[in-house]
Amino acid sequence: MNYLETLNPKQAEAVLATEGPLLIVAGAGTGKTKTLTHRIYHLIHQGVHPRSILAITFTNKAAKEMRERVMHMLEADKGGTDQVRFHEVPLLCTFHSLGVRILRRFHQEAGLKKSFAILDSQDTMKIVKEAMEMLGINPKVHEPKKIRNFISSKKSDGFSAADFAKATHSAFTEIVTAVWTKYEELKSKESGVDFDDLLLKTLELLEKNIPVRKALQNEWKYIHIDEYQDTNQVQYRIVQLLAESHHNLCVVGDTDQNIYSWRGANLRNILNFEKDYPESQVILLEENYRSTKNILTAADEVIKKNTARIHKELRTKQGDGEKIKLFTAMNEGDEARHIAATAEELISKGNSPTEIAVLYRTNFQSRVLEEAFLHSGVPYQLLGTKFFERKEIKDTVAYIRAAFNRDGLSDIKRIINEPKRGLGPAAVAKVFSGMKTDLPPAQRRSYDAFESLLDLIANYASNHTPSELMRFVIEKSGFYDIYKNGTEDDHERLENLEELVTFATRYDTIEPEDEPLQKMLEDVALQSDQDQLDDANKKSGVKLMTIHSAKGLEFDYVFIGGLEQGLFPHDGFDEKKTIEDQEEERRLFYVALTRARKCLMLSYAMMRTIYGEQTFNMPSEFLADIPEEIIIREDSFGGDAPSPIKTVYLDW
Repeated sequence: MNYLETLNPKQAEAVLATEGPLLIVAGAGTGKTKTLTHRIYHLIHQGVHPRSILAITFTNKAAKEMRERVMHMLEADKGGTDQVRFHEVPLLCTFHSLGVRILRRFHQEAGLKKSFAILDSQDTMKIVKEAMEMLGINPKVHEPKKIRNFISSKKSDGFSAADFAKATHSAFTEIVTAVWTKYEELKSKESGVDFDDLLLKTLELLEKNIPVRKALQNEWKYIHIDEYQDTNQVQYRIVQLLAESHHNLCVVGDTDQNIYSWRGANLRNILNFEKDYPESQVILLEENYRSTKNILTAADEVIKKNTARIHKELRTKQGDGEKIKLFTAMNEGDEARHIAATAEELISKGNSPTEIAVLYRTNFQSRVLEEAFLHSGVPYQLLGTKFFERKEIKDTVAYIRAAFNRDGLSDIKRIINEPKRGLGPAAVAKVFSGMKTDLPPAQRRSYDAFESLLDLIANYASNHTPSELMRFVIEKSGFYDIYKNGTEDDHERLENLEELVTFATRYDTIEPEDEPLQKMLEDVALQSDQDQLDDANKKSGVKLMTIHSAKGLEFDYVFIGGLEQGLFPHDGFDEKKTIEDQEEERRLFYVALTRARKCLMLSYAMMRTIYGEQTFNMPSEFLADIPEEIIIREDSFGGDAPSPIKTVYLDW
């Protein structure tokens, strides 16, 4: 079995352990994707039908990479004895994509229309605001975003609106319950589901419908879960139910990289795996192929103070590498200028800008960094607005969704007067109140033309490819002429629409029975935070991003700025940090450190202006955990910088 020869002993052990529950504790840069893809290939090579294999990841980017690697291995083995088996492909997808697949397939059992619309964060925000308006709740007193996020958090914990109403009693929760109930009513009217519904409704279906549960258990006999430490309560239960028949469950994760508790990720899921499955096997992957020894030493020294973790020690066959550089700046401007100048120097020595990343704890830190990079002329890319969240993209996609779902009020409201067709707020209100016959003649003609356009789009879609349909919508809607003859910003919008057509071409070769248009719309709706990176990488520039956005990525050179006590670790807004919060901050720093392959450059500012007030800072306590012998200190003012705070834990 030649494919096993490329694995180290622990990776090979994980690949060969195919039966029963398996926990692979995979440290940063230890080749977990390689291990997973080889394990899937090994199962197929041993006679398991590909359709019996399910692998779930957290981002489309990770799912795509895994799928491509498995396909490459299968393509290389086409000369095997079982041509049919190797022609099939396992299901590799995200949790949300899996939810869509299950709910589309069993839509009647789930009480949904097959053509249900997937609502993004902007759509759900509009519906929450509408619910609050209908209930007479003042948005200035009760922030809609806070209520929306609270509802999402409770859904991640497995609560429905009815469950939550029974479980809580306070003034705030009564308001949340009322808004939540109305929100669900409005969503249902337009046959829409939000991201949380994709998981929660899937769980409810599996729990309540035994035939559906049994069918899926029999279909997927070998289940793999990537980033298991990031699963929330609903995802955890879905996995349990799918695996309860065969128990061939392989989960991969790292307690030290759990940084999404604010999204509902429950660290206990991976810590309790052996308790949930007493017969399970545990394999540690500790050989790091990414970073130098100095980087790993720093990371290990930082993370070992945490208690809620599965102990491991990363090691590497690479050399010590460069020492870690620590820069003390006078203020945030001084820090940003130093980072930009150092990046410029790295690029001048022949390093690619795309292999340089600047990471920071909070979004507001990006402003001064952008100013420094603009002033220095160093090319950069700020990972911010996602491609599919741009207005022109959402408008175009909304036309297609509305053409097939006339109940999709969010989509119709979005485009009914886009481009302008004389249908103002009063006219729109009449349309949605069922009073379109009361519209003035000109507005009535305009609305009839809008409905005819939606009919035209639906008919055109029946015998044309997704890319042809996309081009058709862009032209017939009027967007093409408007943006072509508009400002420079409009020209950029048109370029984005042209890129949307290019994106759609990847679905042109999908067989009609596999519903290529539906697949495209689902993929657009399920784009994750990291999926914008492929778009960003088309432009050569230093990447500026939060540490949360950088998880799963790696770069040759990594800057980590703002390493000040109170900023990182972050104190929040006068919140009392629990032990769990403190340990997550330490895990976040660990994740930042382990993004680097060759060199780490850390920095902090002695003074920083936050919320209009200048603060005087002490260096982050994390810096005191890094051995002094692997640090090179620098500053820009020649004085004595304060030493990092040494944290001492007393055991009384």
